[in-house]
Amino acid sequence: MQIIVNLDVMMAVRKVSSKELAKAIGITEANLSLLKRGRVKGVRFETLANICAYLNCQPGDILEYRRAE
Repeated sequence: MQIIVNLDVMMAVRKVSSKELAKAIGITEANLSLLKRGRVKGVRFETLANICAYLNCQPGDILEYRRAE
């Protein structure tokens, strides 16, 4: 099982920089970078909701499940 984080793709589509998004949702750029690269073990629903609200998207636009082959 693998969860793929497509946050960088959604940010590019919306033309939002890491600095802008981090400031808007109240996390550090370093933590946002870790999240974008899928290097976190979890994400708070509040953080996910803030990202979705700012980018005007759904959680499924950011997170994707891929079955291990």
